[in-house]
Amino acid sequence: MTRALRGYLDHLAIERGLASNTVSSYRRDLHRYGAHLTGRGRGSLAEVTEADVADFLACLRLGDDLHPPLSAASAARGVVAVRGLHRFAVREGWVLDDVAARVRPPAPPRRLPKAIPVDSVEALLEAANLDDEPRSLRDRALLELLYGTGARISEAVGLAVDDVDRGSGTIRVTGKGSKQRVIPIGSYALTALDSYLIRGRPALAARGHGVSALFLNARGGRLSRQSAWTILRAVADRAGITEDLSPHTLRHSFATHLLDGGADVRVVQELLGHASVTTTQIYTLVTVDRLREVYAASHPRALA
Repeated sequence: MTRALRGYLDHLAIERGLASNTVSSYRRDLHRYGAHLTGRGRGSLAEVTEADVADFLACLRLGDDLHPPLSAASAARGVVAVRGLHRFAVREGWVLDDVAARVRPPAPPRRLPKAIPVDSVEALLEAANLDDEPRSLRDRALLELLYGTGARISEAVGLAVDDVDRGSGTIRVTGKGSKQRVIPIGSYALTALDSYLIRGRPALAARGHGVSALFLNARGGRLSRQSAWTILRAVADRAGITEDLSPHTLRHSFATHLLDGGADVRVVQELLGHASVTTTQIYTLVTVDRLREVYAASHPRALA
């Protein structure tokens, strides 16, 4: 059992090139699955039955002595990991039948991405524009870039200085699965980046050891995701924004505002780095809700 789990995780990391965070999530789910099977007396994947897999799903949803109940989304992730393990075992010839094929993961409720209005974004960015101190210039550049490109926070803090092409007005980000994409930068974000690179980053870099990261902390090292969250919360407080903001809120707002402005969903898909357009289409539901609001408020016969 241990050899099978290790082989599958190596396959995910090396052959499929999944992000380290994704592999870590799979590892946690599969170790729990392995403990579940051991508790049922299964010593190898060849001994596992469909009932064992279905019972594991029930344990995920109901919880057990060691684990609290999981949401539908978290349980679905666990079942996806287990189904992938059994498919891999069949392909490798370790077992003859895929006993997990008919166990379906629970469908999580479809939640609309949370976006904030354009005027709230503008208030947020203006609140980041405190002074010409290095950290203020960095904070403004970071938030302008997150909203202006739709980059994930991990992609933003992972940028190197050389990933910014100021001549063409683009950045090169490395997304999930180490896939790279090039995203255009708007003039506001580019101006903020220029100010930071010229007047802010050199002062921060002087305190460190010559790292190539674009966004630096007060000690001259790479800015962390946690620090970026702290920056956003502090700026949101100054702006008087009461919504529960996260860096991903700016990504959602980027996509929603593009679609509201008439952008094609396929273009937004490329900008966001989504592997499937289905993931991007969730944002179209947000814009449909907005259309309904405008229609109800504007059309003389929209409401009885």
